[in-house]
Amino acid sequence: MATQSFVLSSAIWLPIAFGLLLLLAGRDQHAGSVRWTALIGAVVGFAATLPVIFGFDTGTAAMQFVEKVLWIDRFQVHYHLGVDGISMWFVPLTAFITIIVVLAGWEVITERVNQYMGAFLILSGLMIGVFSALDGLLFYVFFEATLIPMYIIIGVWGGPRRVYAAFKFFLYTLLGSLLMLVALAYLYNASGSFDILAWHRLPLDAQTQTLLFFAFFAAFAVKVPMWPVHTWLPDAHVEAPTGGSVVLAAIMLKLGCYGFLRFSLPIAPDASQEWAPLMITLSLIAVIYIGLVAMVQQDMKKLVAYSSIAHMGFVTLGTFMFSSLGIAGGLVQMIAHGFVSGAMFLCIGVLYDRVHSREIAAYGGVVNTMPKFAAFAVLFGMANCGLPATAGFVGEWMVILGAVQHNFWIGLLAATALILGAAYTLWMIKRVYFGPVANDNVRELTDLNRREFWILAILAVAVLWMGVYPRPFTDVMDASVNELIRHVGQGKL
Repeated sequence: MATQSFVLSSAIWLPIAFGLLLLLAGRDQHAGSVRWTALIGAVVGFAATLPVIFGFDTGTAAMQFVEKVLWIDRFQVHYHLGVDGISMWFVPLTAFITIIVVLAGWEVITERVNQYMGAFLILSGLMIGVFSALDGLLFYVFFEATLIPMYIIIGVWGGPRRVYAAFKFFLYTLLGSLLMLVALAYLYNASGSFDILAWHRLPLDAQTQTLLFFAFFAAFAVKVPMWPVHTWLPDAHVEAPTGGSVVLAAIMLKLGCYGFLRFSLPIAPDASQEWAPLMITLSLIAVIYIGLVAMVQQDMKKLVAYSSIAHMGFVTLGTFMFSSLGIAGGLVQMIAHGFVSGAMFLCIGVLYDRVHSREIAAYGGVVNTMPKFAAFAVLFGMANCGLPATAGFVGEWMVILGAVQHNFWIGLLAATALILGAAYTLWMIKRVYFGPVANDNVRELTDLNRREFWILAILAVAVLWMGVYPRPFTDVMDASVNELIRHVGQGKL
């Protein structure tokens, strides 16, 4: 275990430093230099996370790469960082997706390039901060700060209704977080510190646990987003630029699921078990009802956005079954969804850049003019369905197995997601990519350029690698997941 290693600080602050540099020094007349600086910043940020991967000890549930420095003496607030098997993979995943986003906006973004690239680099550092923070106030600062760059990304570079979507995104997530702030203040008064690990050991009565559980629920359920507080997500996705949709789906939705695992379950274990039936019910509604909603969408982005809500329903379903299969399956699903959903939004962006329409009806027969692109798009569509040997299968299968062990009927209902996922994804693929060329716009399409090809190829490798050999991901989380289940099983009453 590394102590005061500054690995996590490097992963957080290096991309933020590059982002601030771009905001201060970048100009549109030097857009080429801005793009290369942003790419260097993203690559350096990813390189800073590599020690987390290669130096992580899978045999312990303890926090690793710990850094702890007194920040605000009067309130015993510490700059306290660390990762365990639950949070580790999200650090390099965030940095990796940032590289993809910078490359994806390379030619598409032509105005305010420095602000666009800078916002994503700063957002990358802040999200890594959320996954690394072990101080409650530090977590809250990072958690709320992520709203600002994403709000700007949607509001400045988004579609025609971008201002509405940005405000809706901001207000939904901010209002939910205010109750979490109250919960953090209560825990500080009860323990005398903001140390999250100390809060895990805090003896709390049943009523207090219930109140804390729903305060955290208000913040994290919106972020996931769970049904019925999901309505901001389709609007945000449709109006966001391609890079914004990729980061929103691949990383930001995971902040809520991570919050349940880091706060709700260990701090209020008895309330978590008491209210688990409610959480499982809401998760199943998300899996089934939202899957049906996705089937009738005519906008490709909105379809994939609803698909993301359904997939996140799998994560919360696995989380609240309190089994190693369920929780580990939810974590694997989060990582896999980062690759798959990001890739699907990039594919939609490739088409939109050429035709300037996201409507399914505007396409048809794309495989005839863009065969390389269609091959990637179909692969990612299959992964979204949960096809075996792709990343999308592993987490869903683990959650379904855990659900069957928990209750056969819950497992059966969860398994319907595989049918619904195949239905809406394959229906979209059929109408967009196969059949004869539908119109002149499709006839004039050009296949992937070198930059687009390599972006999608890298994601395709990630999707297949995780589908064929998920062990590096599951080995990392085993010890921490088992420790969490033991902790929740013991309870506090």
